[in-house]
Amino acid sequence: MRHSQVRVFDDHDLEFIDILRNLNMSRNVASTLAYLANVDEATSKDLELGSELRQPEVSIAMRELRNFGWLEEREIKKEGKGRPMKVYRLAIPMNEIVIHLEEKTRQEAEKTLHNIEKLKGLNFKK
Repeated sequence: MRHSQVRVFDDHDLEFIDILRNLNMSRNVASTLAYLANVDEATSKDLELGSELRQPEVSIAMRELRNFGWLEEREIKKEGKGRPMKVYRLAIPMNEIVIHLEEKTRQEAEKTLHNIEKLKGLNFKK
């Protein structure tokens, strides 16, 4: 039997996840992003164990991170038969992801304020 260690979340990581959730990021994506921000690379199994997500949740989160362009993945062959194992890492530094989130939040806020101004300009009966 092989022995391995998997990193688990501490209070700092949980705060990081809460902040991402407050920015309208799903729990699964926030958890996987927090995990990947703290390791050089991780397998799907590492992500499942470390972020306490099920395999389908990790797969969905990885798809979303891939769509953002934030994820690099590679495959490594396992000993014997079976599918190769995927190994993930962040494609860009976390500070660039934060800048992206800042810009997205700024655009959403401007859109909301614009809609409020449009509402103020409408004539209401009362």
